[in-house]
Amino acid sequence: MRELIVSTFLTLDGVMQAPGGPEEDESGGFAYGGWSVHYWDEQMRQVMTEAMSAPFDLVLGRRTYEIFAAYWPHAPEEAGSKPLNDATKYVVSRSRPTLEWEKSVLIEGDAADGIAELKKGEGPELQVLGSGNLIQTLMRRNLADQYRLWVFPLVIGSGKRLFSDGTIPSALKLLDSKVSTTGVVIGTYEPAGEIVTGSFAVD
Repeated sequence: MRELIVSTFLTLDGVMQAPGGPEEDESGGFAYGGWSVHYWDEQMRQVMTEAMSAPFDLVLGRRTYEIFAAYWPHAPEEAGSKPLNDATKYVVSRSRPTLEWEKSVLIEGDAADGIAELKKGEGPELQVLGSGNLIQTLMRRNLADQYRLWVFPLVIGSGKRLFSDGTIPSALKLLDSKVSTTGVVIGTYEPAGEIVTGSFAVD
């Protein structure tokens, strides 16, 4: 059984759109692409290096795949390039995109069913990077085993959100947390079943 890890960058108000650059995703007139770049420090680089040090494969939505495929095969000297290029890239798309990045595989048919079958097989952990629409599908089918959420200290007010309207309510358990020198909170969570409610009111 393979674990599926959702790893994503978020603002304090939950926006995950275009953290890496102005042209990454301008849909909806989004004007703040590249909002994460200013906050990177050595600790964040170390955490990212550790996350990519063990073997893994990728599960990506089409848009994220195209962004990665346009850059990483052509940047072999960049930190993180080798593990990303070496990983098998499983791509979820309703269309049939051209998959020119080496070791890329299209998941055909129902995306959730295809990923559920991947999880049943043998191999390294499956990491989902970016891919907001895909993450919604994974959450609806309870396919994510762990969330690695990098929460940056800014609010944007609009844009694509990780936990948007329609997200199925559920509890999470914190497994680990770190805080960068720039105020980025890196939390690792696992699903913890249904939400337990209560009251502070005294009878």
